[in-house]
Amino acid sequence: MTEHAPVPHTRGRHIAMPLGGIGTGNVAIGADGGLRQWQLHNIGNHHGDLPGSLFAVRVSQWEPPLDEVRVLQAPAAPAGNTRTPMVDDDHVPDWQRELAAAHGVTATTISATYPVARVAYDLGEVPLAIELEATTPLVPLDEAASSLPVAMFTFTLRNAGTFPVHGYLAGALQNAVGYDGVTPIDGTRFRGYGGNTNRVRRRASWTDLVMTNDSLPPEHPGAGSMALACDDPRASALPAYSGTEELLAFLRSRSMGGDTARFTGAPWAADSHAEGPGAARGPSPAAETWLGALASRFHVEPGESTTVRFLMAWHFPNRYVNFTQFGPERPEWGPTRFWIGNHYTLAHDDAAAVIADVTSRWDELLAPTRRWTDLLAGSALDATAASHLATQAVVLRSPTCFRTADGAFYGFEGVNGVSTRGHAGDVGGSCPLNCTHVWNYAQALARLFPGLEASMRATELDVMQVPERHTHAGAVPHRVLLPRYVPQMWDVPIGGPEEPALDGMLGVLLKTYREVRSGAIGLGHLAASWPRLMLLLDHVRGRWDPSGSGVLRGVQPSTHDIDLRGVNTFMGTLWLAALRACEEMALRLAADPHHADALGGATLGRELAAELHALFERGSAAYDEICFTGEYYRQVLEPDEPTQFQWGDGCLSDQLIGQWWAHLLDLGHVLPAAHVRSALRAVVGHNLRRGFDGWEHTQRVYADGDDVGLLMCTWPHGGRPEVATRYCDEVWSGVEYEVAAHCLLEGLTAEGRAILDGLWARHDGSRRNPFNEIECGDHYARSMAGWSVLEAVTGQVWDAQTRTLRVRRPSRDGAWWPVVLDSGWGRVVRDGDDVRLDAWHGDLRVAELVLVDDEVPPSHGRDIG
Repeated sequence: MTEHAPVPHTRGRHIAMPLGGIGTGNVAIGADGGLRQWQLHNIGNHHGDLPGSLFAVRVSQWEPPLDEVRVLQAPAAPAGNTRTPMVDDDHVPDWQRELAAAHGVTATTISATYPVARVAYDLGEVPLAIELEATTPLVPLDEAASSLPVAMFTFTLRNAGTFPVHGYLAGALQNAVGYDGVTPIDGTRFRGYGGNTNRVRRRASWTDLVMTNDSLPPEHPGAGSMALACDDPRASALPAYSGTEELLAFLRSRSMGGDTARFTGAPWAADSHAEGPGAARGPSPAAETWLGALASRFHVEPGESTTVRFLMAWHFPNRYVNFTQFGPERPEWGPTRFWIGNHYTLAHDDAAAVIADVTSRWDELLAPTRRWTDLLAGSALDATAASHLATQAVVLRSPTCFRTADGAFYGFEGVNGVSTRGHAGDVGGSCPLNCTHVWNYAQALARLFPGLEASMRATELDVMQVPERHTHAGAVPHRVLLPRYVPQMWDVPIGGPEEPALDGMLGVLLKTYREVRSGAIGLGHLAASWPRLMLLLDHVRGRWDPSGSGVLRGVQPSTHDIDLRGVNTFMGTLWLAALRACEEMALRLAADPHHADALGGATLGRELAAELHALFERGSAAYDEICFTGEYYRQVLEPDEPTQFQWGDGCLSDQLIGQWWAHLLDLGHVLPAAHVRSALRAVVGHNLRRGFDGWEHTQRVYADGDDVGLLMCTWPHGGRPEVATRYCDEVWSGVEYEVAAHCLLEGLTAEGRAILDGLWARHDGSRRNPFNEIECGDHYARSMAGWSVLEAVTGQVWDAQTRTLRVRRPSRDGAWWPVVLDSGWGRVVRDGDDVRLDAWHGDLRVAELVLVDDEVPPSHGRDIG
């Protein structure tokens, strides 16, 4: 789905694009124009609903007579084979179905490049064309602008007829202060409501409806505020009512005149009309709340257009630990509710302050947001790639992620939903928290908001790591407990897997070097962290390679939620890449006179780097000799090791994950290049399945019917264990992105594109949401591996320490690639025979620009083979 290819909602019924900032929660705009998936109350709930929250229009005409009131939502798509396993983005609440069937528009189409969606409403014979632009500010590198708790709506009304039209455009919102975010609301009834109040506030250019509930204690989980605003200082308001029919009657009752000048003397007044239904007064009764609406009058001559803007904002500061944490039971915690707060609420006192700020900076906030979408959509990326890669930022602004009051960034694996009902229900965060092995795949956060990614590294080393003089000192458990001051999961069963995941620990080392290269972690910070990094490396070496062979052996807990065994390149390539990363970090510190002391001096630093490189070379040769079959890399077990949950002679899609990492970090090949390419060809050749009819789904179903998807593991030459490696028959979008990007980096363009074509076709909106790539939960973190596809296509390699940018030369005059550095973002654009850097946000401070002309960027790291 792209800006250039509008999708009728009947074909894109699964499309639901979230609106909201980092850690704020969100509401989604559907292809039918409706608002759903309300998740404002610090808990994920894919079926979250605020009945009565909508947009509506009254369109009138003097002659020939016309008067129509329509809800701006199309009727539900006709019944058909739309039930897709594990997803439910096509869910439309019953009240919306009934309302749209009775009062909705004829049809809608949607197009989008995240975070900007455009919905066109077809009103049939009514001569008014309405288009909505819905968005939330997204400015890479600007955490504050990208963390605003708002949804912004700009309606353009164009008179497509031959006579003037006039009317009212209305926005309505339920006052959900006091809601728990989970319990179904019956109209405006919920047991926690009562005492809700809506008040009108008029400013120079806007009318606001501020929603509060002063009866709640300030520490109540649902305490906070909401607001609805319209850019018409003389908008009519229906500040408190109980049902949508009241709103429709209110719109029908409006005259096209009215003395709106009286608002000058009485800015608190709700309405200038004497006729029509009046609003309720006072706080809402027990167990009930109010709806509130604003209506802006318009008049449009034939062929002309006008715009009306609405803003919805929210402010709920009391985030508690409202998710079941892993690890053993802790009766000593008793009934304690741990308050952790919300960082986004520190920027404004309440929702009224949010709308005052955002409306004063509307264009200032949207200009860089549109520049970002234009940067992607207008680049040399094809339209499909640009549209889908733009969605890499969605997970960061879904309930998967949040920031506590102290500013620390945290992420679940995803958001519970249909895909997790079998073990975790369908609300809350999936598999808390900061799971190192799942976040090993995610690359988008590190590029778009490197400071937030650096926060995760600090949590791993400052909070999660097992301290010295403790059993398993140096290990990093793959989950963190909140609040940070409670005992962490040292020497206790964790879950998924039971012991600290080895791949997650190796990822800590790799991600630290990534943050050094990106500029998120400076050499001073690296020097301060060096003892803990070496404690981690020593733990891995001592437990899995005490002989110094360069090969990891024994029980290796992994992201597959099981213990791997034997010699395998899934863990082995991560290990080899981690050795190279530590080598490079040691060399950087040794070369800097201000920080060499962290290594005991420059000489000892260089000696350590040489030792690590020698270990890497031994390991690389051994893994290749032991595991390479001549076609791909297998797992080799010792005779006494169990085959349960292993893959043995199978072809694992993830068998070269560490090589993918090595390329992203410019570390060169960790295994012979020819063997790596052979293995990738085998992965695609054996594991990319075209069509799943007749396929035995032994586990979760992420691809079915005529889908194309990359299976996690197959046994092309037989030998599948009786109990094969867990999840082998599944299709994970995060692994597909990883393998596809790796193929592109190795020059296997057809193979990489075949994976991406299948992945993106599955998420075209017809059966799966392009804004929700699921796995064990909605908006799954592993899917953010997709950012590496952008870097593979563009050839971008950035080193903030040396300010060196390597990128593929655009192929034609005027074409450009998007680039994101630590100081700004913009484009590398071809200008005749020259290439220039254009900064579109911040600045692109580059000391050296290296252009690559061949299709496959050469490796500039140490290579072998």
